[in-house]
Amino acid sequence: MENVHILTQRVSGRGDFLPFSAEHSPTNEITETHKLVTELQTSLVIEDVLAIYAKFTKQLLNFSGLQFQSTLGTTQTSQSDTNSTPYIFDLAIGKEHLGQLIYFSKFPLGQAIEKKLHTLHTALVYPLRNAMMYSRVLKLATKDALTGLNNRSQFNDFLLQKLENCRRYQRPFSLMLLDLDNFKQVNDNFGHKIGDDTLKEFSKVLCSSIRGTDSVFRFGGDEFALLIEDPEFTTNKVIAERIMCLVRKSPLMSKYKVTTSIGFTLANSQDSETEIFARADKGLYKAKASGRNCAKAY
Repeated sequence: MENVHILTQRVSGRGDFLPFSAEHSPTNEITETHKLVTELQTSLVIEDVLAIYAKFTKQLLNFSGLQFQSTLGTTQTSQSDTNSTPYIFDLAIGKEHLGQLIYFSKFPLGQAIEKKLHTLHTALVYPLRNAMMYSRVLKLATKDALTGLNNRSQFNDFLLQKLENCRRYQRPFSLMLLDLDNFKQVNDNFGHKIGDDTLKEFSKVLCSSIRGTDSVFRFGGDEFALLIEDPEFTTNKVIAERIMCLVRKSPLMSKYKVTTSIGFTLANSQDSETEIFARADKGLYKAKASGRNCAKAY
């Protein structure tokens, strides 16, 4: 028996080793890898792909957290503990670098485990790349390329959902429309680079002025919208004042004398998307007619 070698894995919490039984034969490993590939192909969402992979890999390695870092950002499995030692693997398909897969484990990875992980990575990379491509396409379809905000298409979807919730669950909300005063002169006199910088600065102002339950959108040009969860005029006034204050304090926007005009209205259960938008637009018109750089309700 002294010539028998057993592949072992350290098990968290017990401090001993778990032997892989005969079921982990090469033939069975191929079957299991094929099963993993099949499961990974059931979703085009990066978070789901990573979760499926993590669940499968947990049978091999008792890691405390799993992370994937790429140009799209960082994705990690739920309840990941990233305080343990990180073990980093580059994922690539040919010369195409996808990102880094990071396992967090309290115990060192042996050569046998690393070899097995490399095999599993070959099953992961193609579904993961497909999910990344889908994420990029989805972002192009729903995000404004310049500012990264939700676009008009997303606004239409969000507004319809808000109206449905308002009718079914009595969850009213408000719509705020905004545009920039003197923005055309910035483009005409200083060029589109300064204009783009101004739009990006205003986008940051809007994002820092709302709460997690609110949403911000760019329609195009200097036209923006907010969907605000709290259905009170006082809430809208607070948010509007916060926005105008930050615009005044912005060195860039102050330098080019750019301000903002704002119109807002409250939704009711009888509203259509056309009706609520028309009211908010009338509020914006009132703000323009009142000398700009102000907020008006309708």
